[in-house]
Amino acid sequence: MTEQAALIDLVTATARQTGALIMRYYRPGESPDPRSWVGSKGVDNPVTQADMEANALLHQMLMTATPNYGWLSEESPDHPERLEQQRVWVIDPIDGTREFIRGQPQFAISIGLVEQGRPLLGCVYNPAREQLFMAWHQGGSYLNDQLVRVSNRQQLLGASCLSSYSETYRGEWEPFRDELQLTVMGSVAYKLALVASGYYDLTFTLAPKSEWDICAGLLLVKCGGGRVTDQQGNDLLFNRPLPQLTSVLASNGTLHPALLQRLAQVPLSPGQRR
Repeated sequence: MTEQAALIDLVTATARQTGALIMRYYRPGESPDPRSWVGSKGVDNPVTQADMEANALLHQMLMTATPNYGWLSEESPDHPERLEQQRVWVIDPIDGTREFIRGQPQFAISIGLVEQGRPLLGCVYNPAREQLFMAWHQGGSYLNDQLVRVSNRQQLLGASCLSSYSETYRGEWEPFRDELQLTVMGSVAYKLALVASGYYDLTFTLAPKSEWDICAGLLLVKCGGGRVTDQQGNDLLFNRPLPQLTSVLASNGTLHPALLQRLAQVPLSPGQRR
């Protein structure tokens, strides 16, 4: 078995086992199982017992198989040793915890593997919808083992776009309502996976995002034929000392030049303006 095949098998098995664990707490359309306590790590940043148990299982399975890799996860203390590792797991045990708590099937496990700052493998798994997205660099993007591609739309006006609940609530999407077909969706990782699979033409955010929100989904989009950059059109790098990104634009690639031009003068989200 090749290294690529072994890592894909490892990540697939890990994602599915973690998904099964999470689904023991999930209640469609309702609040979570009472066993899953809900706490907070800050404003609009909840955490549940399911997040923590999922993180522990991901760490156990991935790091047991690859003890020489580094580790960066939303639910683990950050250690500077990861900066010295050639390969690093970049993990979000549940991206879209708010949607998970509300019983909405818009959350996902995000597993990225970075090599020297660039994604090598990306997996986004939505267990509530039994959708497992997988990509290996320089290969294709897959949904449940079926090859998928980004959309072929060529015109930005009227393109289908996934927006954020919190950004919509703050009014940041109002200027785009007459230009794009907007659908509000939880989980950044899941939004990127849906763009990679051609369900939507694009998504973007000018609000701060952590590396674990973006890493796996970025590779899905790229391997699906799309493009992901920051607001200035720069490629995104991972496993940095401060693992945070100021902006993320993801599209089918064809729309990217027009999207960059449209957003060039749009200010960053209020929380990160200087």
